[in-house]
Amino acid sequence: MTRRPITKRVAVVAAGALVAVGTFAAGVGVAGPEKEGSSGKKPTKAEIAALFDGWNAALQTRDPETVTERYADDAVLLPTVSNKVRTDHAGIEDYFEHFLLNKPVGKKIETHINILDNNSALDTGVYEFTLTDPDTGAKRLVEARYTYEYEKRNGEWKIVNHHSSAMPEG
Repeated sequence: MTRRPITKRVAVVAAGALVAVGTFAAGVGVAGPEKEGSSGKKPTKAEIAALFDGWNAALQTRDPETVTERYADDAVLLPTVSNKVRTDHAGIEDYFEHFLLNKPVGKKIETHINILDNNSALDTGVYEFTLTDPDTGAKRLVEARYTYEYEKRNGEWKIVNHHSSAMPEG
């Protein structure tokens, strides 16, 4: 076996790496948009914050289907006042059928929004709900941590993951 001098071996390896990198770079250049239906620009934090306002307004309709329509078909809901994880529209609607009996009114206390890309964002923080007992009319305040994960699908923002849990010290 004939051995090449070290400088020629390094040159061959370097040339191979350059071809590999060039091929990879060319592939990236033709990869296309990052997600189907990409809008071309990132949403603002105000636009993402307004999604909660729309969700809260849907609660005020007292219609579980109206609220559930704000969730993607494959959304996951970890609700505030239920131990059951909801992973489809039927389960999410079932939760809201019961939750809406309490006439919930939400209000954000603290919010942190992260824009991930043109079609996805996180809204995390603390909110409180005023709930009204349907039998007695007594009101109670529930403070909870929340996370909404939003994705833009077919041009419409949908909740794909919603986690809400009562504050442990509350």
